[in-house]
Amino acid sequence: MRFIAIGAHPDDCEVKFGGSAAKLSRAGHAVKFLSTTNGDAGHHELRGPQLAARRHAEAQEAARRLGVAEYEILDNHDGELLPLLDGRRQVVRAIREWKADVVIGPRPNDYHPDHRYTGILVQDAAYMVTVPLIVPETPALRNNPIFLYFEDRFQKPAPFRPDLTIPIDGFRDAKLSALDAHVSQFYEWLPWLDGRLDSVPSDTADRKVWLECALAGLLHAESFELCEYGRQVSPEELRELFTEP
Repeated sequence: MRFIAIGAHPDDCEVKFGGSAAKLSRAGHAVKFLSTTNGDAGHHELRGPQLAARRHAEAQEAARRLGVAEYEILDNHDGELLPLLDGRRQVVRAIREWKADVVIGPRPNDYHPDHRYTGILVQDAAYMVTVPLIVPETPALRNNPIFLYFEDRFQKPAPFRPDLTIPIDGFRDAKLSALDAHVSQFYEWLPWLDGRLDSVPSDTADRKVWLECALAGLLHAESFELCEYGRQVSPEELRELFTEP
């Protein structure tokens, strides 16, 4: 099977899908991560091309640690994504080129506009990937993929409803290691944003323990909701997709 996880920023897929990605990759499935922006605004000191280059390198290292086959980052500015035609074409093209069987992305209700609009772009692609005259330079898929949503905590207009929960205890170390690769985010930007930058240890090993404590709730299971716009499957069929052979 071929899976593509689509996030708004380099590190989104790791947070929401990292353990499942490692599990699927270990089982022999092909997994790709796609970020719809280059992350060039997610820092309190670095910016622009310098930050985008750093985050690209971090993402590639995270992919290596998870066993993810490919990590593509689109050259759209962080914080400026809009659900427009060019973005839809980019997402349609990426799903087709990967020949995806399963597509996972955010729901279109979230605190961050890039997350919301990535969710809309993925929804908008859910039928268009099968239409030959849309993005005609990339062959259309004959079968519409299954589209799933990442888990989130937002309640309006409707709360997240888990159709599938994947235990990742056996892959928690792989997920933690992937998140640890995003030094600019988990040890710099996010602690600064939360006013706790001075609590981040300087020692590499201690820092990883600190991160594990901070993210403990993300390291045991990952849940997903079936999107109504893609191919529909039963709960049993959905579970089988994520079952190791």
